[in-house]
Amino acid sequence: MATGFITLFTREIKRFMKVVVQTVVTPFVSSFLYLLVFGVSLGSQVQVHGGVPYLAFLIPGLMMMGLMNNAFQNSSSSIVSSKFSGDLEDIRVAPITNQQIIWAMSLGGVVRGGLVALVTYLVGAVFYYFQQHEVLTILHPLALIYFVIIGGLIFGMIGIAVAFWANSFDQLSAFSAFVLLPLTYLGGVFISVESLHPFWQVVAKLNPLLYLINGLRYGVLGVSDVDITLSVILSLIGFVVFYGVSLLALRKGSFQRW
Repeated sequence: MATGFITLFTREIKRFMKVVVQTVVTPFVSSFLYLLVFGVSLGSQVQVHGGVPYLAFLIPGLMMMGLMNNAFQNSSSSIVSSKFSGDLEDIRVAPITNQQIIWAMSLGGVVRGGLVALVTYLVGAVFYYFQQHEVLTILHPLALIYFVIIGGLIFGMIGIAVAFWANSFDQLSAFSAFVLLPLTYLGGVFISVESLHPFWQVVAKLNPLLYLINGLRYGVLGVSDVDITLSVILSLIGFVVFYGVSLLALRKGSFQRW
């Protein structure tokens, strides 16, 4: 049975590596532009709580944003393209369990998202070195690894659930545009919640993505807008919830060709 998991996981890696320009180079260009425009050009005019340079504050936020988007897109595009071509039905007759499908596809998302996060960190570190004349060191590597893995798994599972329930490309695009994108942009990627009005701080802390973004920021910089223990607990709860949701989607969703 492990052969099915390894085969599917390997296929997920090979699939996104075949289009590496779209899956890795494009996020690299986006991160480069965000860092250049916001971090370097406008960063000197932005004050961040705790005295952290704005460029350093921005880098982990962009890392988690790229990680989440790419983990979601990896699993969802894999399922949707298989629905379109008709080969998703083959998974039903293959000797592989629903749990193995979820883990194989989610880990594929972790690898792609982690690669994008690494590229973003390297680009940001170069900008940071030339601006601050010092190396951007990672203060808590274990926390960094934890939030990369848990964030990638959660968004890989969200991608599985949405792709199985979607009946068209439009539904998949709508979820990404109207749910994920606003939550990501309002989750503390570009600004600290400490700079918001107290009312909006309360609203911002209802956004679950805030805890993943700040968890990764704590791993890199050692600072966070929210309690890191609470971030760990909520991320574990999110993992359990979306594992159940993706499992339900596999059992109830359609494997038929569009």
